[in-house]
Amino acid sequence: MASAAAAAFFAPLYANPSPHGASQSFFHRAAYFSFGPPRSAFRALKHSSLLHKEPGLVPKSVRAPGVAYATAATEKSIHDFTVKDIDGKDVSLNKFKGKVLLIVNVASKCGLTTSNYTELSHIYEKYKTQGFEILAFPCNQFGGQEPGSNSDIKQFACTRFKADFPIFDKVDVNGPTTAPVYQFLKSSAGGFLGDLIKWNFEKFLVDKNGKVVERYPPTTSPFQIEKDIQKLLAA
Repeated sequence: MASAAAAAFFAPLYANPSPHGASQSFFHRAAYFSFGPPRSAFRALKHSSLLHKEPGLVPKSVRAPGVAYATAATEKSIHDFTVKDIDGKDVSLNKFKGKVLLIVNVASKCGLTTSNYTELSHIYEKYKTQGFEILAFPCNQFGGQEPGSNSDIKQFACTRFKADFPIFDKVDVNGPTTAPVYQFLKSSAGGFLGDLIKWNFEKFLVDKNGKVVERYPPTTSPFQIEKDIQKLLAA
């Protein structure tokens, strides 16, 4: 299948433990599959034959009435989940009901760190009073680029980048120990590699009802997502 071939193509990326080598490899390989910024992989798949081969990715235009499709997007919203924040306290995501969310898996030692944290902080300051939130989930699964403790991560993000948006407990986003909230996100919007999170700073845009509406690859700049954010805020 096409998704299997794409996953095989990317396999050397995940085997490379070097932060710099991995980042460079990712940019080269991501460019090969590029659909052109700022389009997300999920949006591009809406018009691809691959869409009909991936479970849980049946577009509304081809859904048959009365058929229950196996996708978390039709069963739950992001508001149904409770997660732990960076200080280890339980947080119900129901508190974000009615808000537009950008959910990102972050890392402190990635080649994408400086640009993403800088732009995320800028966008958050611009739209946070209009009903917008960024939810950051640290993850150490890509090149070991988030090795620190929660307190290290919090100090890094808040001190160096003045990040004022919520940062949560470190989680896994792939594999058997994937956090439930990421199981939901991935099943709601499979990318061109299926439900696999490709690297640090992959992004999910969630509407006011808690439904995933867009998924963006790591190389998509937060600034490129701004127009999509504005549309959801105005809806």
